[in-house]
Amino acid sequence: MKTCAVRLLLLIGLLLVATQAAHAQESVSPRLMLAKSYTDGTAVSEFWISEKMDGVRGRWDGRQLHTRGGHLITPPRWFTAGWPSTSMDGELWMGRGRFDTTSGLVRAGNSRDPAWQRVRFMVFDLPDDPGNFDARVIAMRSLLQEPGVAWLQPVPQFRLPSAQALDARLKQVVAKGGEGLMLHHRHAHYRAGRSDALLKLKPYADAEAKVVSHLPGKGKYQGKMGALLVELADGRRFRLGSGFTDAQRARPPPVGSDVTYRYNGLTRSGLPRFARFIRVRHDRTPPDPR
Repeated sequence: MKTCAVRLLLLIGLLLVATQAAHAQESVSPRLMLAKSYTDGTAVSEFWISEKMDGVRGRWDGRQLHTRGGHLITPPRWFTAGWPSTSMDGELWMGRGRFDTTSGLVRAGNSRDPAWQRVRFMVFDLPDDPGNFDARVIAMRSLLQEPGVAWLQPVPQFRLPSAQALDARLKQVVAKGGEGLMLHHRHAHYRAGRSDALLKLKPYADAEAKVVSHLPGKGKYQGKMGALLVELADGRRFRLGSGFTDAQRARPPPVGSDVTYRYNGLTRSGLPRFARFIRVRHDRTPPDPR
């Protein structure tokens, strides 16, 4: 009896270790190429340009989809049926201004939700392809044409001759409800981490911070959240009190969550100027790969 009990305990222990290992494997963040911000003086003609999709970033490893934080995404089986076994970096996208809907669908994990029929996976890179971005643009177009899957598409890539043309295109995209533009250097190879070869251009700057506490409102916001006290990665804190709907003030982002905010430059002390809340960041940005 004692021997059987020992064997049973060993078996349970092995199963627990295997389960923990499986969960750990699922939550490992993919090694992604990450963008820096566009700066004046960039040689625009040397870059491929695309619209910055306001969706949920996904990494297809040839078998499964993962978020940028490494969490498994569970779409319907039909959604990924026929996809190539090639690793793909892209965006789960439902259209301009639909980030919250897309994010909620992905986080819910309900593969039976009919909303998946409105999702597209917009591919903007091939992480394992050894060619430069010139070659990868051609490879993406060829790779995704063959399966003939309507919701699996390459992000349209185009070239512009100058910073003036880039500024004009940015204004067009924003006027139509878009978020901004991405620039990818034509000679760049896929390298994990922040890169000068991948740039983002928006009409405003944005960043992320952690919610430390809810500060009470006054006047018309009596009994609701008036502002969030948030903390930057370096430990500095500031009040984030603009950009919230009444519903968000009644049910503010929880303490400990990450939020994205927009701002216009920095104060003399280096804190964001005119910061406004954009959204809760449910999938935390992984640390830059080293």
